Amino acid sequence: MEIKELEAIVEAILFTMGEAVEVERIAAATEQDEDTVRRIIRNMMDRYEEANRGIQIIELNGAFQMCTKASMYEYLVKIAHVPKKHVLTDVLLETLSIVAYKQPITKQEIEAIRGVKSDHAVNKLIEYNLVCEVGRLDAPGRPILFATTEEFLRSFGIASLEDLPVVNPEKVEDFKLEAEEEIQLTLDIQP
Repeated sequence: MEIKELEAIVEAILFTMGEAVEVERIAAATEQDEDTVRRIIRNMMDRYEEANRGIQIIELNGAFQMCTKASMYEYLVKIAHVPKKHVLTDVLLETLSIVAYKQPITKQEIEAIRGVKSDHAVNKLIEYNLVCEVGRLDAPGRPILFATTEEFLRSFGIASLEDLPVVNPEKVEDFKLEAEEEIQLTLDIQP
């Protein structure tokens, strides 16, 4: 099979699926090895990026998806209904950060880190499709485990969780000290 034909097949698969497709599935469909498929897709990604095109191919956790370039959004909203914009408050961002760095994680673990109930925040993140249930912890009560979704990766423009910024250990210690000081102030104020 020629490269141009393989590219056309890959393009058709990604366009039709409308969601991220694993390399293994594309390789099986095209009867090619995964390295060949990966090389073809990366070449296509480069060409889409270089050309003045309205679409691009992005990588999400080793899978690939065809989507519209962000710079085209303003033109799309003139044609389509404007999607409801989700507002990520500080509480939602804090909760989402905890899930992203500690996943899979239970709601009780999130609340232990935040120090407050997190039902509303977790439910909103599920509604926004940034967090999802991924199973249950093998413990009494079998609490639900939460993790981030592909939509989380897309929304924040990262290919995988390995691309999350590394938290500086010194900053973590500073945050712990600040939290301990706040707790002590709260205890000192209470009668």
